[in-house]
Amino acid sequence: MLSAGVDEVGRGPLAGPVIAAAVILPARFSLPGLTDSKKLSAKRRQVLAEAICEQSLYWALGRAEVEEIDRVNIFNASLLAMRRAVGELPISPDISLIDGKWAPNLNCKTKTIIKGDEKEPCISAASILAKVERDKEMCQLHLTHPDYGFDRNKGYATAQHLAALQSFGVCDVHRRSFNPVQRALGIQRSMAI
Repeated sequence: MLSAGVDEVGRGPLAGPVIAAAVILPARFSLPGLTDSKKLSAKRRQVLAEAICEQSLYWALGRAEVEEIDRVNIFNASLLAMRRAVGELPISPDISLIDGKWAPNLNCKTKTIIKGDEKEPCISAASILAKVERDKEMCQLHLTHPDYGFDRNKGYATAQHLAALQSFGVCDVHRRSFNPVQRALGIQRSMAI
């Protein structure tokens, strides 16, 4: 039976996409230290991500863009990204193991697992691939939007990021449906009047 581990990253940030990964691991693999991506250093995640891509039977990424997040809300956008990741796999798994308590609507059985990224290796692997990809993209966004520190904060609401929103306003990769961004937009509008 082929099981795909599915996880997403990027629900909390004020900027950038939400990215999901789906990973089908073989019966035997060697991925020492595999766990929730948030518990690993960036360097360790990168090493593991390369090993996951080499050793997995199949892996795929899915995403939901900022415009979609603002249109359908972050919860639904996260499910959409997960559905897209599973849909990108070259074969349909027998079951998808989903981190958390909500599953996207898929063409296979699903099982949700709270803290699945700590309990199921295939979910841990998905967590790592999604995090490495999203972090890489946020570093790329930093090149076009250097004022916000995306290379350090990855779009999360750090004190530095919130201060940058106040100083520089909102850019095209900010999620306009998120409260801190809405407040910054309000300040921009009042300054323009």
